Amino acid sequence: MRASKIISITILCSILLLIDWYVFQAVDVTFQGASAQIQGIVKWAYWGFTALTIAALWAYNFANPDLLGPRLRKIILSSLLIIYLSKLVPVVFVLIDDIIRFFKWIKQSIFPDAEVAGTIERSYLLMKTAVVAATLPATAFTWGIISGAHDYRIRNIRLAIKDLPKQFEGMTIAQVSDIHSGSFFNKTAVKGGVEMLMQKKPDMVFFTGDLVNNEAREVKDYINIFDKIKAPLGVYSTLGNHDYGDYTTWPSLHAKQHNLQQLMQAHKIMGYDLLMDENRKIKLGDEELAIVGVQNISGHEHRFHSYGNLPKAMQGTDEAAVKLLLSHDPTHWDKEVNTKFPDVDVMFSGHTHGAQFGINVFGKTYSPAQWAYKQWAGLYQEGDQQLYVNRGYGYLGYPGRVGMPPEITIFELARV
Repeated sequence: MRASKIISITILCSILLLIDWYVFQAVDVTFQGASAQIQGIVKWAYWGFTALTIAALWAYNFANPDLLGPRLRKIILSSLLIIYLSKLVPVVFVLIDDIIRFFKWIKQSIFPDAEVAGTIERSYLLMKTAVVAATLPATAFTWGIISGAHDYRIRNIRLAIKDLPKQFEGMTIAQVSDIHSGSFFNKTAVKGGVEMLMQKKPDMVFFTGDLVNNEAREVKDYINIFDKIKAPLGVYSTLGNHDYGDYTTWPSLHAKQHNLQQLMQAHKIMGYDLLMDENRKIKLGDEELAIVGVQNISGHEHRFHSYGNLPKAMQGTDEAAVKLLLSHDPTHWDKEVNTKFPDVDVMFSGHTHGAQFGINVFGKTYSPAQWAYKQWAGLYQEGDQQLYVNRGYGYLGYPGRVGMPPEITIFELARV
């Protein structure tokens, strides 16, 4: 296992070094008019920083996690992400320059001109633009950590449901998803988001999975924050793909199973009613509303495990006038919900985080998430059934958000 990891990290480092070498072409041309001393300082600084980042990558993967500590590990990972995502921008400009130089070389080969024969120089304008352009994503991603990570937004959604009994009209439901407590670095801000939610005084709260990144112990320091989420008709939760501990190494299967039991216990301590392929009913007058919760089910089986059993979860809900489903992964919708269970009125999901990145153009938001998911954020409808994909409360990997703020959704049930 360790040998395989060494090979993988070696390949990754080789790719990163290739990116660094390519970007240095732009840096080198930009400073070619400077003195030899300045050029030397730039060269040593550039490659010295590269050596430092590669060393940090190796430390992140092979040093004792307890020696580095969780805070330093987060700093290393976020720094690496910002550095190399920013370097991809100048790579585009250098590539454009190489394409232009290639066609010039073809032209020169076909129509030789003694006066211009020789090396085809790089474009100083393109190279300088490449260097300047690299600062833009670096600034945006840094600001996304400082401000965007905890810039909680309330999204108010009118949820019109066909044949909704009058007793449930006007009922409010808050949804939170993808807390990822192991990624947090600002406890005060996290608490502020919970306070924003509670100011809305929802009748019910749904939490749609991913309480942690990998281990149940990650939520320990945040239990006394998230246990403040209360509602008169209950707080209902389900599990997400990260809650099962599938993305870390365990000494034994028993240790992994014990971790899951501890995570389930955390839901109980916080006062959340964790639905493990089961349902709960709320009765007002002579009408029932069923809240159905499944363990993680994914339509992307090659990437995520499926644990849930929707037929089992739906048992006993035939008499309910309204059925609301909590299912973490929105790909479950196309996998079986909207094809085999037409009596599910609304499915509530999360999982995508909206890729934690979005660009708004003329009122429409574009995100890398839409390349991977058909339904990636917001409200979707097919016939009388609806799916809502929450953009997430926390973050994973990159500890920030750019143009995709963390979300607290407040739904108001309405009759069609």
